[in-house]
Order: sequence, then structure tokens, then C-alpha cells
Amino acid sequence: MTVRHEDPALAEPFRPGGEPVRSVAEPGGPAQATEAEIIAILVRHCGLDAGAATAAPTASLEQLGMDSLALLELQAVVADRYRVQLPEEAGQFSIEEISDLVVRQSAAEAGAAGPQDGRPAGGDGRPAGGDGRPGHTENSVVIAAPPQLVWERTNDVASWTGLFTEYQSVQILEQQGDTVRFRLTMYPDENGVTWSWVSERTADPARREVHAHRVETGPFEHMRIHWRYDEVPGGTRMTWTQDFEMRPTAPVTTAQMTDRINTNSRVQLDLIRDKLERIAAELAAGALPEQSVGMSAGSPAAGPVGTAAVTVGSGDE
Repeated sequence: MTVRHEDPALAEPFRPGGEPVRSVAEPGGPAQATEAEIIAILVRHCGLDAGAATAAPTASLEQLGMDSLALLELQAVVADRYRVQLPEEAGQFSIEEISDLVVRQSAAEAGAAGPQDGRPAGGDGRPAGGDGRPGHTENSVVIAAPPQLVWERTNDVASWTGLFTEYQSVQILEQQGDTVRFRLTMYPDENGVTWSWVSERTADPARREVHAHRVETGPFEHMRIHWRYDEVPGGTRMTWTQDFEMRPTAPVTTAQMTDRINTNSRVQLDLIRDKLERIAAELAAGALPEQSVGMSAGSPAAGPVGTAAVTVGSGDE
């Protein structure tokens, strides 16, 4: 199993001095994306079986078994290494077609004034990747359960693997008072690639608010998360707010990441609501002992995200 960290600095080989190793035609020249180099990227970063690529040279990436997370990783590495943005339909391309596309776009970037970093421009002439525009999402759910129960259960970071459906493990790295730093690891995808990143979160029990941010930001320039808990008739409204900005080399646009975060947040909020309402009903019926309500009740958690990954590690923190 291969673990992919969200920070690109952990994904690329480095020369002494800290600069990523890149393939270049000549000093100052455009990167050369040969088929062999594209295969090497797919094998190392995306979990491709090298033998499969050799046996079916004209097969598309999707036919070679590359799923959406693998394609996002390919887009991220190509954007960082060659300053070229692969299209979303890259999965339908063969390795040779990917190589040709990167070479053409690299040559166009080197030979003529064009969009920054070789990325195709949108209708307004701005790059299609991280375009400098901030992203913002807000999603909420009303849970038929007391605020204290909702607070305690959702702020027990160590038990998040039983609360969210996407996390394989949670490792508490450091905790001081109501602030906790921890590593989240998702379940491996079909290629055996596991996404992992570090987040930090500070809880305010008196105000029933939590502020969090990603320490390993991956494709984001920054990712800040706010959880709010409000008592409402019939239960508790839990709201997730996220403010972020994509890096210039991000494999998705701000609008695309916004859609992915919104979609994943709604799925996870509904799942959490169902689990907590079941617990509240069992407690009301006396089926659960009171001491089972709070699992490490004071431990702060971190918050939703979700791309990404996407990719790129698109979990809910």
C-alpha cells in the first residue's frame, strides 16, 4: 500500500538544497514529457502496473485501471513538473496522447506568451487552475439530538473512523488544551493509494464553535474550516463553513473544488445525522448507558473538506 501525503513537497524527489527534480531539455528549456516519463509518473504516483502499460500501449488510462484519484494525482504531478494542466477527460487518453499533449503545451508556453504556468485560460483569459479567487462553502444539517451529545460525539477526533465513512485512521500528533493536531488517513483507492494529511483544530466549548485548518495543505494555498453548533427547535443545527484558495498548479479549479466539497459535505452530514439520531433514540429508550454518550468528550476535532481530493485527498477535514 502506498501512502500519498497531501503536501507536494512530500511527493517529489529533491536534490540537495531542496529543489524538486525535474526533467528538462536544456537549461531554461521546456520539460520533456516522454512516454517513459509519463509511465514512470503513473507507476510511482498513481499505482499503475508497468506491465499493463507495456502490454496495452494504446489503451486509455481508464482502460488501464486509473480511477479519479489516480488521474487527479497525475494532473497534480504534471502541473507541478511541466507547468501543464491536463483536461478533466485525460482518463480517455492513452499514455502516448498524454505525452504528446504535454509536449505541445510545453512548447507553446516556451515559444509564445500564453497563460501563466502553461495552463489553459478560461473564458476571461485567466488560468484554469488555481486562479487566485477564494472558495467558500457552507453546509448544515439539523440533528434530532441534544447539543451536548452532538458536540461530544463530533469533537471526539479519535473516534472519527466510526463517525465518517472515509477515514481509515486518525493519529493524534499533539494536544494542548482544546487544540489538537492530528493526521487523517483515508481508505486506499482501487490502486492501493492512500491519501493522508495533517490538520489542526481548536474547540471553544463555551461558544460551541471550532476553528480548524490544514497544516499539510496539498493543492490548497490555504484551507480554513469553521464548525458551529446551534440549538434549534427539535435538536441541533451543525454547520460546516470552509474558506480556501487553490494553488496555481492545482489540478482543479476553485469552482470544481467548491462543487466537490459541497457534494461530499452533504453526504457526510447526512450520515452523521443518522448515526447521532440513532444514538439519541437509544439513550432516550435506555438502551445505552449514559457514560457511553461522551467519547473523550473534551477532545477537539477538525472539520470538513472534501475534495478533493478529491483527491488529492478530498476528505471531510
